[in-house]
Formats: sequence, structure tokens, C-alpha cells
Amino acid sequence: MTRPLLPAHSDALALDAHDPLPTRRDEFLIPRHGDGEQAYFVGNSLGLQPRAARASVDEVLDAWERVAVEGHFTGQAQWMTYHELVAEPLAQVVGAHREEVVAMNSLTANLHFLMVSFYRPTRERPAILMEAGAFPSDRYALESQVRFHGFDPATDLIEVEPGADGLFGTARIADAIERHGDRLALVLWPGVQYRTGEAFDLAEITRLAHAAGAVAGFDLAHAVGNLPLHLHDSDADFAVWCHYKYLNSGPGAVAGAFVHARHAQADLPRFAGWWGHDKATRFRMGPEFQPTPGAEGWQLSNPPILGLAPLRAALAPFADTGMPALRAKSARLTGYLEHLIRTHLQDVLDIVTPADPARRGAQLSLRVRGGRDEGRALFDHLAAHGVLGDWREPDVIRISPAPLYNTHADILRFAQGVAAWRAG
Repeated sequence: MTRPLLPAHSDALALDAHDPLPTRRDEFLIPRHGDGEQAYFVGNSLGLQPRAARASVDEVLDAWERVAVEGHFTGQAQWMTYHELVAEPLAQVVGAHREEVVAMNSLTANLHFLMVSFYRPTRERPAILMEAGAFPSDRYALESQVRFHGFDPATDLIEVEPGADGLFGTARIADAIERHGDRLALVLWPGVQYRTGEAFDLAEITRLAHAAGAVAGFDLAHAVGNLPLHLHDSDADFAVWCHYKYLNSGPGAVAGAFVHARHAQADLPRFAGWWGHDKATRFRMGPEFQPTPGAEGWQLSNPPILGLAPLRAALAPFADTGMPALRAKSARLTGYLEHLIRTHLQDVLDIVTPADPARRGAQLSLRVRGGRDEGRALFDHLAAHGVLGDWREPDVIRISPAPLYNTHADILRFAQGVAAWRAG
């Protein structure tokens, strides 16, 4: 049987030229491969460096050189209020009110700090519900929290198993909440499952959790900058995420947190620090902690300005373009990737990620027919030819076209690489 030929390179270039949202590829530094650019599909692990990031960091370094400590109080980008410069654009990305978000710490640290406030187990309700196969850091954090409160993870950390296809779907989550609802203190769920790329309905999961009498929290590491989130409207109690994936803020970037406005002035237990104290009275240096209303009240220490500088630069294209337009382009790119696989490469690749665009983001998780060794051989072949995805054990290649800098031509190059490997 003759396989249909892959599209010509000129066809992919035409799709890029006529796309309703022109690429912003020139605003990013694309890794090189040989005499050309790499086809980089790993924005779900580490986004590319915005060209503006260096200038943003240099601005901080220059102020440190010129005025030293006075940089805290000098200029529009003074360090005392620097974290506030990212609050509004970050709120726009995640669909929240400005006072509901804060950039601070790292993702897992934020998860622990917010669980101090929002995981309040009792003898009757000690349990946390999460997905089986979660990213290990989440499981470590949740298990340690259960133990810290004197409960047993064997019974009080409830892991929902996916179906035979590796996916969950809302019905499976709803069933688990219904079965365990009278024991649940917290439902902690991802926005996008990191291995499969399955996306979830945050508002519905929140509704189900609240109906069962539990708190609803989310790890949005693979969802922020990938999908429109509408966090405020979802009614979620809290969420945490990182900024180094789709938000392109650099390795180990300062993370983010959301606390719903209804908790802005709630008398919740928390670990307190000076930078979370009410800004109006912080410098009185009083002994009693009075939290700043909103998410900023969960801060502990003054923010790392050099760490926030790349985030400030990275948020600019999101603010300019808006998540709806980026999401629409993402769906076009991912749809093109799916089309090439199903039309030309179905004898090589199975797509793990849901086919329904509403149940996925930018990522397609792929398995190579033939098993793990074949999958790893294909992955290594692609990398050797300048096409970089990422590998997740035991047998998944993740390919994630980021709408700010990936193109239809990149995606065709991936398909050509698979076809060349198949041809041997």
C-alpha cells in the first residue's frame, strides 16, 4: 500500500504566512542545530528565552551598580514594588483579579505554603484526592502533608486511577469524589496531566469538590500560558504553578500562586513572613502579623528581583496578544500535528492525548508502535536531526508546539523526521 506523501515545505510555509496570528518567533532565541535552527517542541518543560529577558535583567543589574540600596525606591521599576509589575499581566493570563495572584517562591514551596491554609484535615475528613501518576513532586508534597498532620497516606491519600486509555475524564473524577466525599478535606488536581496532556474542567472539578464539602486546589504547571483558565470564575480556592514552561521565564523561575478573592481577608492559618505583612504598616516593624489582603498576604520574604525580571519580560507578549488568540493558534498548530500523524504516520505513532481539542492544550503525547526501545530510538533520531521533544518514562514522547514561537514548518519537520526514521 502506497502511503500518501507528506506536504511540501512550501505548503507549511504558506500556512504560516496566512495564519491569522503571525508568529512572534523573532522575539525568542531559538537554539541552533548545525547551520540552522532547532525545531524546539519542549516549551512544556522549559520555554525559550525571550530576547527582551536580557535587557530586563540588565536593568536590575545596572540599577544595583549605580544606586545600590536606593534601587528599592528609585524609578518606575523600583524593587520595593517590583513584584507588583507582574501582577496585572499575570492575572490576565490566568483569568483572575489582580489581588488574587502573586509571583513568589517555587511551585512546590507554594503548594506547601497554601496547604497550610487550605488543607485542614479532621478525624472525620482527613483525605486528599489526587490523580494516580501525578508528577512526583506533587505526590511527595501531598503524602508529606498527610503524614505531617498525623494521618496515614495508605488510607488518606486517595489516588484516582485513569481508564485503560490512560485518561481520566470528568466522569471518573466525579465518581471518585462521590465515593469518598464524606472523607475529603481537599481535592488537588492538575490543570493538564503532565504525561498525557489531558486537560481538565477546573470549574466542574471545583463544583464537585465544594458540593462534597472539600476544598478545591490545582497544580497548573502545564496549564498556565497554555490554556485560558478563568481561575476567578472557576471558584477554585487556590492554585499554584511555575513560569518556566509556557511562560518562558527561565530555568527555576519564580513561581505563581492564586488565592480566590473570597479568602482575601479570611482568618486562615498560614506561615507568616515580613513581606506578607500589610504594606501600609510593614515598615513599622511591629511584633504582630497583619496579612496584606489577597494572595500577597502569603508572601514570606522580599522577592528575588533578578528572578522576577525575566518573568516581567516574558509576560509582555501574552499581554499584547491575549490568551484567546494564543489558544486559537495553539489549536491550529496542534491540529496540524495531529493531522500529519493520523494521515501519514499512523503506522508508527499512537496519540495518547485526547482527540477533542477542548480536552487538551498544546501537547500531544505519543507512543511509538513497537514499544519502549523503538520509542527511545525514534526520540534519539529526532534529537540528532535537530527536532527536540521530550521523553517521559516509560514510553512517551511529548511534542508541544508553543504558539508564540513554533510554526507549521517546525511541525512538518517533525513529521519528516519520523518518516525518515521509519524508512530506515
